[in-house]
Amino acid sequence: MKEVCVREVMKENLKAAAEDAMIPSVRKNAGGSTVNIYESAEDYLEQILMLLEQKGHARSIDIAAGLGFSKPSVSIAMKKLRENGYITMGTDNNISLTDQGYAIARRIYDRHKTLTRFFMQLGVDEETARADACKVEHDISEETYQAICGQLK
Repeated sequence: MKEVCVREVMKENLKAAAEDAMIPSVRKNAGGSTVNIYESAEDYLEQILMLLEQKGHARSIDIAAGLGFSKPSVSIAMKKLRENGYITMGTDNNISLTDQGYAIARRIYDRHKTLTRFFMQLGVDEETARADACKVEHDISEETYQAICGQLK
């Protein structure tokens, strides 16, 4: 079963139209500085990291397939991520994460895997655990996340 982090309640067109109107959430990066980033950007960065780990490369078409979005929507998102310094795009259409993009993607993906494991230990089936982890990974406080990590050790 492939691991995808997509909010079922949001339709693609609504999400694409809302991206510009959403208020970015404030996140702390690994150095403790705060950065503003949209949840949707975190989802794209997470998907890129997953593809890089699974396939060794990431292309827009793979991101579209993995997230269930249209290629034009992904192209717009990739442009925004590139302009904001989270990704680079090679002449071969391969997408790479910058250090800043990697740090965000790694944080979200690690949270996703940890929360999925935690929910499954509570007796939740894998599919539901993955879907719930997707919903929680962006919003859970660092304090609560660390407490969950402590319970898993």
